[in-house]
Amino acid sequence: MRIVIVTGLSGAGKSTALRALEDVGFFCVDNLPIPLLGRFVELLSRSGETDRAALGVDARERDFLAGSVEMFASLRAQGHPLEVLFLDAEDDVLLRRFSETRRRHPLSGDDLRQGIAEEREVLRALREEAVAVVDTTALNVHQLKGVIQERYRRFSEQLGATLLSFGYKHGLPAEADMVFDVRFLPNPYFVEALSASTGEELAVSSFVLDNPDAQGFLERVEALLTYVLPRAEREGKAYLTIAVGCTGGRHRSVAVVEELARRLQGGGPISVRHRDLAGSHNAGRE
Repeated sequence: MRIVIVTGLSGAGKSTALRALEDVGFFCVDNLPIPLLGRFVELLSRSGETDRAALGVDARERDFLAGSVEMFASLRAQGHPLEVLFLDAEDDVLLRRFSETRRRHPLSGDDLRQGIAEEREVLRALREEAVAVVDTTALNVHQLKGVIQERYRRFSEQLGATLLSFGYKHGLPAEADMVFDVRFLPNPYFVEALSASTGEELAVSSFVLDNPDAQGFLERVEALLTYVLPRAEREGKAYLTIAVGCTGGRHRSVAVVEELARRLQGGGPISVRHRDLAGSHNAGRE
């Protein structure tokens, strides 16, 4: 089990780092008490669900931190590669971040600067144990995510892409990275024999896809995605959601998504989800 201990100063970006690791396939847990770490790794190893985990550790665990170095040594002795990633930032930047978010520092009391100084002392042993120290003073959340994923993505799987159909009348999908509009295609809804069917059915699919405009659209989008997907993976993305929308999300977008999935097979893991099909909201498949 490859283990990354994510620690550092409050406000330096630990939550962002954990989310970045989660996006590249790490099983992430924040603030697990150090005495439970050995048992946690044992259970996770036995489950066979994953071979890598990231755990957030910070000054809130101060009563448990004294035994952390010994626990890490024990796990390494059992054959688990373990490294400590320490996030730091200049005091003035940490002060500004806390001021902007209005969060309470875990050790501050009434003096935030004194709390930061105390936290540095509490975490001193973990910093000395760290394999990597990342100074986030000049990094925004996107840059920090890139730094973390550049380091740890070598342990991840391929980029996962989701093709998502939706209806504009139900709203844009918030999770979409790319959106294509197919409302320019003839609408089966206005064909009495097809209105009650969906784009998953052959009659509707043929009506939509046999149109020359649909074929031209599919050829261009297929070429674009064939170009974009490997470059998104190289840039460090763990997943990409490509949304295709029509008016109601039942006919044209569904048929186009199904055909795109067929065309893109073999280029990496592709999931299909039809958000607005009646009776199957949020249903999907690999």
